[in-house]
Amino acid sequence: MDIKKILIGGEWVSTSESMTISSPFSGEKIADVYSANGEEFSHAVACAKVAAAEMRKLARFEISEGLRRISQGIYARRSEFERTIAEESAKPIRTARSEVERGIATFAWAAGEAERFAGDVVPVDIQPNGRGKTAYTMRIPRGIIYGITPFNFPLNLVAHKVAPALASGNSIIIKPSQRTPLTSLLLGEVFLESGLPKSALQIVPMDLKYMDVVYSDERIRMISFTGSDAVGWDLKQKAGKKVVALELGGNAPVIVDESADLNDSVEKTVSGTFSYAGQVCISVQRIYIHKNLFDKWTKAFIAKAEALNYGDPLDELTDLSSMIDEKAAQKLEGWVNEAVENGAELMCSGVREGARLDPVIITNTNPEMRIVSEEAFGPVAIVEKFADFHEAVNEANHSKFGLQAGVFTQSLANAAYAAENLEYGGVILNDVPTFRVDNMPYGGMKNSGFGREGVRYAMEEMSELRLIVSNI
Repeated sequence: MDIKKILIGGEWVSTSESMTISSPFSGEKIADVYSANGEEFSHAVACAKVAAAEMRKLARFEISEGLRRISQGIYARRSEFERTIAEESAKPIRTARSEVERGIATFAWAAGEAERFAGDVVPVDIQPNGRGKTAYTMRIPRGIIYGITPFNFPLNLVAHKVAPALASGNSIIIKPSQRTPLTSLLLGEVFLESGLPKSALQIVPMDLKYMDVVYSDERIRMISFTGSDAVGWDLKQKAGKKVVALELGGNAPVIVDESADLNDSVEKTVSGTFSYAGQVCISVQRIYIHKNLFDKWTKAFIAKAEALNYGDPLDELTDLSSMIDEKAAQKLEGWVNEAVENGAELMCSGVREGARLDPVIITNTNPEMRIVSEEAFGPVAIVEKFADFHEAVNEANHSKFGLQAGVFTQSLANAAYAAENLEYGGVILNDVPTFRVDNMPYGGMKNSGFGREGVRYAMEEMSELRLIVSNI
């Protein structure tokens, strides 16, 4: 099997190192992929600098047309993208298909935003010294963006860095997850047909041991990172004067009020908890259910969880497949066992075999247990009952994370209270926190990071504001 080349300077190149990509489901080798060392990365940065200058000279319509070609290119090769995602990440093919649809939409939306992206008129004659003057702002591209992406959305989380970076006139280097680089390399093939400067996007897998060259290279103006909170906050400490955007972990709660639609809330929460084996930053982890609904609700929830089909991610009937690796499944199993040893009760006991972990539903926990306080990032749900809605909001806030939260209620008063008091970057009413549309502002509070994705909002992060005051 040939080693897959990586995209540097608009060319597919061989490098001095490589890594092996294997299927999390079968363990079989999928491909070998080259990866860059520090010197090769520095060459990529030099190419990105040239491309950043080229991007800055392009008219809006030229950038927009390039982004539309990328969207159309993904659509034309959508089956190839779907299969690649399923194979390298063990994401069930139906879920992979949804991700590809979102990737197509993300680039299409970015094409429109590239046409609209501009500053504002600023009225300065609100004070006497502003008489006769006009003022406006401009959005100036930062230059070179460095994007670091995780394994769980190998297309769309890459798109959420690439699309806004290009739409706002920057160049970008992507460091894909070492577990799932194949999808981003496929995106690189599509990009080369876009007509945009050939080095405006480079796909450069690289071992973490070379990250110091990223931190020390002053040509890189911004780092956009999606991943774990521990790694993200460490990165921020090392990034120096670079602008940093962090989209980190979560521990998403759902509150099910007594007035909630039982069937709707169960159906959506099963999907929000167990889709892609819970390996989603906004996957449901903690569920607080009104005491009058608890028994009936959990019975229905358990039944639907146990009915999920485990299998090959390429099988259209598969709901649940392997976690990304056995180590992740073992860690989660250990946290569950630890909670049970300290008094928690298993309502649905997930069987682990290798990287496979079937749905786990657990109750009678306390906030100090790691399965409650940390990000599980797997097919585990904690269910607890509450008597007072305000109490449930307080419990949901008892977390170091604050990405998104969901609330099921028909009470306008409770909906308003949740919107005002839940300490999360997004509050989703009558749906799960896993809900995301790709143009909405997405990001967290507390340990879940800062900055916002969602194309327009990321474009603002990836550009600088310049004020022009004219007295001509």
